[in-house]
Amino acid sequence: MSDVQPTPVTIHADDGYALKGQIWRHHDAPDAGGPRPVVIINPATSVRCSYYSRFAAFLHTHGFDVITYDYRGIGGSRPASLRSLQAGWLDWGRLDFEAVLRMASSTFARQPVQVVAHSIGGVLVGLAPSNHLIDRVFTMGAQFAHWRDYASHKRFGMLIKWHVIMPALTAALGYFPGGTLGWMEDTPRGVVRDWTAPQPRFEDAFRHGPHALTEAERATLVKGFAALHAPILAFSVTDDEFGTVSAIERLLAYFRNSPITHLRIPPEAMGYHEIGHFAFFHSRFETSLWQIPLEWLKARSVRADLAGFVVKTNAR
Repeated sequence: MSDVQPTPVTIHADDGYALKGQIWRHHDAPDAGGPRPVVIINPATSVRCSYYSRFAAFLHTHGFDVITYDYRGIGGSRPASLRSLQAGWLDWGRLDFEAVLRMASSTFARQPVQVVAHSIGGVLVGLAPSNHLIDRVFTMGAQFAHWRDYASHKRFGMLIKWHVIMPALTAALGYFPGGTLGWMEDTPRGVVRDWTAPQPRFEDAFRHGPHALTEAERATLVKGFAALHAPILAFSVTDDEFGTVSAIERLLAYFRNSPITHLRIPPEAMGYHEIGHFAFFHSRFETSLWQIPLEWLKARSVRADLAGFVVKTNAR
């Protein structure tokens, strides 16, 4: 793994919000294989970007430049008072990821921009107005949290945890104290609002309330996903209670102009008892699971021995 120390970076969104991140950058010319890609890592909801540092260093070792960053309200991008921050998923996509995407395109001029997206990070790919700049996407368990998609054997407990306790505490405190509970990072109230929306379609979460969008604005939201033409490898595992087949496919249907491969693997097929929604980016998977995105980002290919686990391929 790379022993290069990343460089801290501050990226300003269009509304002036300062996002904190890090860059793993090569300073030599790329190999003869062509331009060196730069990879942006989009975190899961309320996960610090530092969690992905080992994976970023791994990609750097294999010839990529890499950018990690915290969404507004999370980690290094948290303001002094989280109660005053109304940010939701739309802000994370249309402002935060958009700012990082444009920075990557300008700072790493003439280099392909690729994205590794965990969970909600895959949704944000469709929300950024500049997503036409993206060359290739790898997602891990990417979906939005529609409760009917939760794994059936865990659905009741997840409903209580995420759709009763989380919004109740958020209403009382003005933000969700996920860090205190050890569930995730403290989280802005707007993200909780979007997470707990009961509608099965993402855009319909913004049909009512003070942050409602007009019908035309919701239609534009959906069109933004179709603006992406980059190939997507959607990776999921069978023991992910969030990333069920219905959840993954619900999101992928929005990317109607992207070539899509959905690869779904039982942990046992890779020699593991469990993987779940969050563990993929732990360094113990460097020589096994991490080889899957590496091959995809380098060559847009999936190992032949994994072909039997492909749920669906759409070769638009």
